[in-house]
Amino acid sequence: MRPDLETAAVPPETLRRVAIDPVSRVEGHGKVTLLLDEQGRVHQARLHIVEFRGFEAFIEGRPYWEVPVLVQRLCGICPVSHHLAASKALDRVLGAEHLTPTAEAMRRLMHYGQILQSHALHFFHLSSPDLLFGFDADAGRRNLVGVLERYPDIARKGILLRKYGQEVIRLTAGKRVHGTGSVPGGVNRALSAAERAELRRDLGQVIAWSREAVALVKRLHRSDPALYDRFGHFRSGFMGQVAADGSLDLYHGALRVRDADGAMLYDQVDVQDYASLITEAVKPWTYMKFPYLGALGPEHGWYKVGPLARLQVCDRIPTPLAEAERGEFLAHGDGAPIHAPLAYHWARMIEMLFAAETIETLLHDDALEGGELVTSGARRRSGVGVIEAPRGTLIHHYEVGDDDLVSMANLIVSTTHNNQAMNTAVREVARQYFDGRTLTEGLLNHIEVAIRAFDPCLSCATHALGKMPLEVVLVDAGGTELERRLRAPA
Repeated sequence: MRPDLETAAVPPETLRRVAIDPVSRVEGHGKVTLLLDEQGRVHQARLHIVEFRGFEAFIEGRPYWEVPVLVQRLCGICPVSHHLAASKALDRVLGAEHLTPTAEAMRRLMHYGQILQSHALHFFHLSSPDLLFGFDADAGRRNLVGVLERYPDIARKGILLRKYGQEVIRLTAGKRVHGTGSVPGGVNRALSAAERAELRRDLGQVIAWSREAVALVKRLHRSDPALYDRFGHFRSGFMGQVAADGSLDLYHGALRVRDADGAMLYDQVDVQDYASLITEAVKPWTYMKFPYLGALGPEHGWYKVGPLARLQVCDRIPTPLAEAERGEFLAHGDGAPIHAPLAYHWARMIEMLFAAETIETLLHDDALEGGELVTSGARRRSGVGVIEAPRGTLIHHYEVGDDDLVSMANLIVSTTHNNQAMNTAVREVARQYFDGRTLTEGLLNHIEVAIRAFDPCLSCATHALGKMPLEVVLVDAGGTELERRLRAPA
């Protein structure tokens, strides 16, 4: 791996600072800072997460049954992922080792609906303007409205794909956003025969459009391999969740890690033992932590998660159309792992197809229409729930006291796992495109393109870091300051 830009022994005060603030077309708020010398060479490039949420702190003291609904307020894009990860962690606390068939089917259907709608949203709404018009295209055209005008068929299908996924969520969770369908120990609803028939009616079209989306992104890669295979390229390990047989399972499984060459580092790690595998580091210039494999250390132990990682961590995809596309995707790497950030889009569309095929299979399960909804067993004080969210591996860990109140909460979200990878992509793009060049909007957009490839959810990824600085100012009705109190960080 190439040395980090920040190792250059140049006094920061002699450098010019350039900021991209905010990063656009991502969920949440972040910025990028670049430090340039007089010749325009880049000496430092950082992705900063500048919003603070603190969910882990204020979940403490709440009754455990509130948590699956509370935590999904982290995000309006991927609430289902938090809803289900929290439910899975609290299943463990309640001793619900095996859900009822209805609960299992309903939760899986909910989750794959979320995968479908989120992948469609990211590719068609947020990333396709860059890919279809070019990174340097006029910013007034490089947006969803521009795609609707120039490529109306592509835009329409993307919108309808997302709409279908949202309907799956509505019928399984109760609402399209921030539903309540999953509860500790199971679910609180089943599908009616009419709802099941409604979802099955349009599914053939959804699968066909998903196949077209894979074909589109495949054409883009093959039309300019020098760009798609080298843009922001860097090597790292991969982590994801797989089923017991090594196949891709986005709802349930164990952790698997491969190194940058594809060799197995860890396999079938029980998610309850995630803390023995992963350590989190803190840096003073961002609210987002930096996870790494503890045994390898922070310099060599970081990794990528998400679609690009999952397709290369697993042994196979258990649906025929997506597995065939995965084989073609892997062949593009000529036997070596694919590390290019833009390949995330190709992998993401294959996963969208996988989600559509899985929904088709699930809708043939009669358990969706009713049966026992919840179960429980011997109580525990602690539980870990892991799910493969659209953006990657999502970990929820809770401890619950005898009084049913949460005493500890720890979340490692998908975007947090990718923190070092995103920063590295930013630095690689800066090296490739920025040194000695006049900065333009299109050139700065190259860095945003690299970040968007990871589909980050920046609001999900902020983390409590000890005692945060807090200033409170008391003013009277006329606006006169009466008192000011400052709590400095510890």
